[in-house]
Parts: sequence; structure tokens; C-alpha cells
Amino acid sequence: MCGIVGAVAQRDVVPILIEGLRRLEYRGYDSAGVSVISAEGELERRRAAGKIASLSKRIEDAPIRGHIGIAHTRWATHGEPTEDNAHPHVSRDNVAVVHNGIIENHEALRGELTQRGYVFTSQTDSEVIAHMIEDFCDQGADLLEAVQRAVSVLDGAYALGVIRKGQSDRLIAARRGSPLLIGVGVGEHFIASDVMALIPVTQQFIFLEDGDTAELTRTGVRIFDVHGNAVERPIQTSGIQGDVADRSGYRHYMLKEIFEQPAAVSETLEGRIHNGRVLESAFGYRVADIFDKIERVVVVACGTSYHAGLTARYWFEGIAGVPCTVEVASEFRYRKTVQLPGTLIVTISQSGETADTLAALKETQRLGMGHSLAICNVPESSLVRASDLVLMTHAGPEIGVASTKAFTTQLVALLLLAIVLGRRHGMNEETEASIVRDLTTLPGAIENTLKLNGTIEKLSEQFADKHHALFLGRGSQYPVAMEGALKLKEISYIHAEAYPAGELKHGPLALVDAEMPVIAVAPNNELLEKLKSNLQEVRARGGKLIVFADAKANVNPSDDVQVISVPQVSDTIAPIVYTIPLQLLAYHAAILKGTDVDQPRNLAKSVTVE
Repeated sequence: MCGIVGAVAQRDVVPILIEGLRRLEYRGYDSAGVSVISAEGELERRRAAGKIASLSKRIEDAPIRGHIGIAHTRWATHGEPTEDNAHPHVSRDNVAVVHNGIIENHEALRGELTQRGYVFTSQTDSEVIAHMIEDFCDQGADLLEAVQRAVSVLDGAYALGVIRKGQSDRLIAARRGSPLLIGVGVGEHFIASDVMALIPVTQQFIFLEDGDTAELTRTGVRIFDVHGNAVERPIQTSGIQGDVADRSGYRHYMLKEIFEQPAAVSETLEGRIHNGRVLESAFGYRVADIFDKIERVVVVACGTSYHAGLTARYWFEGIAGVPCTVEVASEFRYRKTVQLPGTLIVTISQSGETADTLAALKETQRLGMGHSLAICNVPESSLVRASDLVLMTHAGPEIGVASTKAFTTQLVALLLLAIVLGRRHGMNEETEASIVRDLTTLPGAIENTLKLNGTIEKLSEQFADKHHALFLGRGSQYPVAMEGALKLKEISYIHAEAYPAGELKHGPLALVDAEMPVIAVAPNNELLEKLKSNLQEVRARGGKLIVFADAKANVNPSDDVQVISVPQVSDTIAPIVYTIPLQLLAYHAAILKGTDVDQPRNLAKSVTVE
């Protein structure tokens, strides 16, 4: 979602800030802005609604320079996406603030500050922070103390970057509940909400903990914990390379990431399988003690990651023999739950910064519900640091907002977990070896499935004038249908719904007509014949079917049934393979609709607010 970049250096920081914002575009935003302290010690600001290109044009028309500055991309929560609501927010031309997160008590604070003579120029919750800091400075506090006093009265989540007029070598940062890190350079230091923003200038990072505040100068960094005590946080080296944001000749990041899936899946499996067995050590050094006690699994996730959890439930219960429930994080965190011993809390998040998932994990820890395991793609993330065990997906940076390779690698990671838990619940070595053999063939199976790209591109022409679509699946393919519907609606803006095929006669059949495409996934498994019966129900109502089917499924094409043959794979890994053509279908339909594929409207890559 919102992105923060800040810098204090011996050189002009404006180009660094703008490039950092560009590298955060994938997170989703609707306005952008920059503030610097000029050589004369004055606070200057440029903002623009829309894309970063509009901000760059504003700076080109009215140049600013400075050795210290902060910048921001905003995803609207309070107030419309206008220039007045864009960050940085300024108080009396003295203090500038950029803020990620949501301040829940902003209305009360706004009332108090208004009574003290502060004038608000935006509809945002963030502007109260700038005025509060200025008010504490006006009472005699220095900038660091003013920030610390201000955050002590904030309710909610925040990541902050703060600069003040006349202080050209002092950048203050603070975080609680929203990610923020420090980039370490030589004679210069930086802040950002995401490592990606700073890769061109450093690969050395300090990850702030909840409640930390920090003072950055050109020559050093001081960090203070929630109690105001000076603390040391370790410097970590990121392995992300500077060219990861290159589209490598693909038209969009999403298409590039779809075609990266064979390599991404190979990376997820790398070093985790030996002699036909999954290595438990991949889950952490405490894994044996923890897994010996596990009697049930609770998966907590949002969006695409939630669909991964729904798919994995079939593996946990069908392969491992372990009871599993799957929870939407934003609902789970607010409902009363029954605590049972021997529970493994599995959280899934591409970014590791998903606010609802993080909050749900903290709630399970507060209740003492059990040990936690994070499945994540970002090793430096908050979710990883907060969990007992971690299994990294190693998918590599995913820039497109609509998740593709993150989903398939999450599924692979969850299947590895199901195998390890299955050992403790009666799964024999032969079964494990068989599933492991399937996994080793998976990258090749995905590679072969990607060869359908041309066929699916042609097929997508049928969606150019469509406004609705229905996806069907049975068993473990039902969550795949859900993910296919989500992808189509995310990037093409076609309204799409998914149902278990057996539920058609319980309501959704009323929607079926010749104008609504019905997409079905049909691997050759024990539910195939039942699925075929469901498809006949669609045909009998004049519906048009598109069926992605195993070549041996014997689904016959006709005037109202189009069949696309998917490479034959085992039923265990079929959910991973069958999601590939649905990703391609969504992509090509979006191209025909003329939408912004990589940055669809109203959506953000990393949802860091509730």
C-alpha cells in the first residue's frame, strides 16, 4: 500500500526519493509527494494526484533540491485521492511528515489541535501527526523528543518519516504496526517501508521493531525502543539485486511472473528434499519438538493466500490426517475462538506485512493458542520475525499486484508441510516418496502448461464484451476456481464468482445463460464424473462452457463446450498446475479490456492497514 522513502546525504536526495517511489509503485497508490529542506534551510514540498510521473513533472516545472528529504506514495483511506490529501503533510511550514497506517483517534486529536489554532488543509488522519509534532516543538521539545511524545498518544498503526525546517541533517523515523526500515550507507542514511525502494543505494538494512524511534544523520543512526531506551538493532544484508524490477522483455510484470513459476517452484523445493524425503530442518531448528505436539492446524490468511490455505486443507486432512480449519484473518482476529492444545497456527502472506494477518497472529499469541509457522516470501518481514517457525517460499520479488508465483510457491510450501506432519500421523514412506516424486516433476509440468498461452490468448477474445463469469471446481479444485475468479475480477474488472460445482442447483444456475461464460477445472480424479454431470446442468440451461481438462478426462468439445487439454499430472499436485491457465486467462482478458494489469484500480500489493 502506501510507500515511504527518506534520505539524509551529502548529495541532492530528490533523485533518490523519486527513484525509490518508482520502485514502490507496485504496492498500489493514488497520489505522491516529496518534501526537502533546501540549502537555505527552508521546507519545500511538491505533491500531485495520480502517478509518480505527474509528481516528476511538477518537480521539473518547479525544481527543488536538498540534502535531506522524505517522500510518499498514498493509497487513500481517509479522504479522496487529491493533491491536498497527498503526503507529505506540513504544519505551519515547519514540520513535514509522511505516514503509513491508520490513526484511530485522529478525530479527537484534530479537535484538540483545532482549538489550539492549528488549521487543517486535508481530510486525512495523518495531518494530525504533523501538527502534534509541531506543537510539542513549540513547547520546547527537540524534534526527536517531539516525535516520541506525539506517538505516545497515537492509537493505531504508523510508520513515520519526519523532517523540520532549519534542521538539514536530522531525519526522524518511528514505527508501530506498519513496516519501516533504515538503509545504511557511507556518509548517508535512508528510511523506507520496503527494501525494494533502496536497493539502488544500499544493501545494508536495519529493521525497526514495534515502538522504535530513530534519529538519522549523515554520519550515524540512533535507535530508541518504546520506553525511550537506546538500543542496538542488527544490520542485515539483503540478497535482492538491483535489476529485479526489470520486466525482462515481457509486456507486464504479471506476465513475467507467470512465466517465472517453473523456476520459482524449483527454488521453493531447493534444498528441502533429499533421498525422496522432505527435510524437517527446512522448517527451523525447533521443528521436531514442535511438530511432535501438533494435533491440528489453523491457517490464517487473506486474499490469494487464503485460497492457498483452502487448498492445503485437502492435503492436511487427506494426506497428513491432521484436522485443519482455514480462517480469513480480518474475521478471525475479532471473533471468539476455542483454544485447543496441540494447535499449529500457520500464517500465509507474500509480503509478511499484511496487517490483518499480523494482528491475527498476535491475537493467537496473546491467547496462547499454540506454536506459529509463517509461510512468506520476504525474509526481513514482520510476520517472519514474529513467528516460531518459518518456511520461505523463495519466489523472488513479485511486482504485479495480482499474485501469481507467490500463490503457486505457497502451495508447494504447504504441501511440504503436509508431508512432514503426515509422518507423525501414520503416512508411510512409500506415500511420501510418491508425493515427493510428483513435486520434482512440478516445474516441468508448469512449463508444459505455459505452452497453452497462445491458445488461451485466443480464447480470451470471448471475454472482450463480457461483464460476468462463473468458475466451477470440485474438491481441491474449488479453491483453484476461487483463485481464478479472483484473478479475473482483480485485473479485468469482470465480475466473477466461484462455486463448488455441486452447488449449481442450489442457486447459481439462475445466473446461467449464453452471455455468462462458465469456466471449469476438470482433472482426471474421483470427482470427475460428478463434475461432468454438473457441466451438463449448465449446457441444459444454454450456458457456454470453457473446460480446462486432463487429456484423459474424456470431456468432449461441442458447439457450447470448449475444452483445453492440460498436461496430465497426479491429483496431489493438480491444484498447482490448474491455476496456471486461469492466471493466463485473466491476464489476456485484462489486456483486451485495456486495464492497468500490474496496478489495477483501488488495489494495493501489500495491505498494511486494516
